[in-house]
Amino acid sequence: MPSMLEISPEQIEEQHVYREMGLKDDEYASIRSILGRRPNYTETGLFSVMWSEHCSYKNSKPLLKKFPTEGSHVLQGPGEGAGIIDIGDDQAVVFKIESHNHPSGVEPYQGAATGVGGILRDVFSMGARPIALLNSLRFGSLQQPRVKYLFEEVVRGIAGYGNCVGVPTVGGEVQFDDAYNGNPLVNAMCVGLIDHKDIQKGIAAGIGNTVMYVGAKTGRDGIHGATFASEELSEESEEKRPSVQVGDPFMEKLLIEACLDVIQHDALVGIQDMGAAGLTSSASEMASKAGTGMTMNLDHIPQREENMTAYEMMLSESQERMLLVVEKGREEEIAKVFRKYNLEAVAVGEVTDTKRFCLEHHGEVVADVPVDSLAEDAPVYHQPSRIPAYYEEFQRMENYIPKITDYRETLVNLLKQPTIASKEWVYDQYDSMVQTNTVVTPGSDAAVLRVRGTNKALAMTTDCNSRYLYVDPEVGGKIAVAEAARNIVCSGGRPLGITDGLNFGSPENPEIFWQMEKSVDGMSEACRNLETPVIGGNVSLYNESFGGQAIYPTPIVGMVGLIDDVKHITRSHAQHAGDLIYVIGETNAEFGGSELQGMLEGKHFGKAPSLDLKIEYNRQKQLLTAIRAGLVVSAHDVSEGGLSVALAEKLFENEFGCEVTLEGEPVTALFSESQSRFIVTIAPEQKDAFEQSVTDARLIGTVTENGVYRIKQEGVVLEEKTSVLKEAWKGAIGCLVKSKV
Repeated sequence: MPSMLEISPEQIEEQHVYREMGLKDDEYASIRSILGRRPNYTETGLFSVMWSEHCSYKNSKPLLKKFPTEGSHVLQGPGEGAGIIDIGDDQAVVFKIESHNHPSGVEPYQGAATGVGGILRDVFSMGARPIALLNSLRFGSLQQPRVKYLFEEVVRGIAGYGNCVGVPTVGGEVQFDDAYNGNPLVNAMCVGLIDHKDIQKGIAAGIGNTVMYVGAKTGRDGIHGATFASEELSEESEEKRPSVQVGDPFMEKLLIEACLDVIQHDALVGIQDMGAAGLTSSASEMASKAGTGMTMNLDHIPQREENMTAYEMMLSESQERMLLVVEKGREEEIAKVFRKYNLEAVAVGEVTDTKRFCLEHHGEVVADVPVDSLAEDAPVYHQPSRIPAYYEEFQRMENYIPKITDYRETLVNLLKQPTIASKEWVYDQYDSMVQTNTVVTPGSDAAVLRVRGTNKALAMTTDCNSRYLYVDPEVGGKIAVAEAARNIVCSGGRPLGITDGLNFGSPENPEIFWQMEKSVDGMSEACRNLETPVIGGNVSLYNESFGGQAIYPTPIVGMVGLIDDVKHITRSHAQHAGDLIYVIGETNAEFGGSELQGMLEGKHFGKAPSLDLKIEYNRQKQLLTAIRAGLVVSAHDVSEGGLSVALAEKLFENEFGCEVTLEGEPVTALFSESQSRFIVTIAPEQKDAFEQSVTDARLIGTVTENGVYRIKQEGVVLEEKTSVLKEAWKGAIGCLVKSKV
C-alpha cells in the first residue's frame, strides 16, 4: 500500500481507506457532498476524528438533551471545557469528569496518567485553579493476572501524574466485577475554584486576531486517539499503543501556572485545551462557537519529531498543549508570559470571516473545509432500542432472599469483598494533602476541602453501582444520583450539581441503547427531584471486549456540594463512646444486584432496590437540617452490604464497639440494600431535638468503648471484635494484589 502522502482522494474512496479511520460509507458520502468533491487524506482525517463518537456524541446526543442543565446557580452548563456553579461571594466551583478507558486498557500507566492530565486542562482552560482530583475505577476479578496488572498500573499512573502536578487526589471509588474483565473503566474528575471575573470561554472571536499554540511540542503520540476511543477493544488493540498519549506532569504544572497568569491579561480572547482530536478539535470548535473561520500554517507548529505530516500534526493528541486566540499585535505580550515558564508560545494562525478551516503546509493548502461541518454537522443517529430478554426475565422473578446460617461469617466475607473492602491500598499512593486545603481525606463518604479565605468548604464524590443499572437501568440511574447526593449530605453539604461519565457498550446494539436510554431517564428524573443539574460530562461507548462482551452500564456521577460553614463538616465515623446510634429509613427484603447476591450466587439478577425520590429528597433535607443545627456527630449512608456493613464501617476509624438491636427478618435487617437509608450517631443530650428534626429516624443502639461489635436480632446475636472485622476489611485488596493466583 502506498504511503499516506501518496494516497489520492480517488484511492481513498475506491480503496475505502476512510473505513480504516472509523468513517462509515454514508458518512464519507456526506463529507463528499459537503465539500462538493472528494476529501484528501488530511481532510478525511479531520472529519474522522471530529465525527467520532468521542468528539461528536453522534449516538448519544438525542439522550443528552433529556438532562436538566439549568439552575439559578449554574453559570456554565454543558458545551465548554467544564461546567461552573456559583458558590457565592463572586466565587464559583468548576468541575468535569472524563473517561480514558480504552487507552488504559492497552497502556494502563500512561492511559490513566494522561486521563488525569486531560481533565486538569479542561478545568484550568476555564480560568480555574484545580484544587482536587477524584476518580472512579472499574476492574474485573483480582484473581486474574491481567486484571491485577491493569489495576496496579492504573493506580500507579493516577498517582504518578497527580502527585507530581501538585493537585491533591482526595476521593473516588473502585469497584470490581467480572463484567469488566476485558474492559476496565478509568474516569478522572477535576474540581477547580474561580472568581467570576476570571471565567474564560473557548472561542476564536475577532476577525484578524492571532491564533497561538502554547505548551509542549507536538509528537506522533495519540494519533487517532478519539477514534480508538470509539471502537471496542479487541486482540488487535495492543497494536494501537501509539494511540495512547504520553504525559509529562511537570510540564503540566508549568502550563497551569502560565495559563492562570495569562487569563489576567486583557489581550487574551479565548483559550481551549487540545484534548481528544488535538489541534483539530480545539481550533475548529473555537471558530465554530464564535461563528468565525480560521487559517493555520502548520510550518509553525512546534514539533518534537522530524518530517511530521499535516495529518499527523492535526490528529496528534500529544499532551500539555493549549490553543489561544489573542488580540492582533499583542502576541509578544502573551508569549512573554509563557517564556517565563519555559513553554512554547508561537503564532500559528489567524481568525477569519470565511467560516472555513484552512490549513497550509510547505506552501500548499492541505485542507479547506467549512468549520461548522467539523464541529456541528456530524451525523446524529437515533439508534433502535430493544428491551433485553434478561431484563424481562428479571422482572418476572420471585423476590430473591438469600439463605444464610452463619451471620458473622457472612459479614466477614462481605467486608473482604474488593468492592466493599478498604481502598487504602489505592489512596495511600495518592497525595491527598498537597495545597493544604483537604479537611476530610479519602475513606469517608465524600472528600471535603475548605475554600481558603472563607468559612465555606466543598464536598465532592463519585458514585455509581453498576449492578443495579444492569438489573434495572432506570432505577439504577436514579440510585447513582441519589447515592452521590447522600454522600454529600452526610458530609454536611448541600448538593449543587453533577458531571457524568456515561460508560456503556456499543450503541449499535439495540439492547445496549435501551440501557443507555433508561439510565439517562432515571438520572434525569433524580437530578430534577434532587435539584442537581447536569453541568457537563463525557460519553464513553463501545466498552466491549473480545466477542462483543459489554460492560455493565456504568454512568458515573461526579457531584459537588457546598458546606456553608466549616463547623457543619461531618465525618462518617463514630466519634465518641456513649453516643446514640440511629438508622434513618425503612429496610425491606431487597437483594437484586446486591453485594451479597453476587458473593453467594456469582451473578446478579432480579429487581433492583426501589427508590422513591420524594422520600429521598425529604430525608436528605431533614438530615442536612439536623447537621446544620449541630444535632449530628457522624453520618454514613447505607450502601453495598447493607446495614451490618455500614455499621461496621462507622466503627473502624476509632475501633469502637456497638450494642445494637434490630427488628424484622435477620438476613433482611443485616444485609438488604434498601435505599434512602443513613446511620447517624448523636450525643445523648440531643435525643429529643434530633427525633423532632428527623421524623423517620429510629434508635437502634449505642456506641461502646469495649471494641465489640454486637447486634441482637430476633434471638440471633452477631458478635465479633471490631478489630477482627477491621482486619478483614483493611487487608483484603492488598492480599489479593500480592497473591500469585
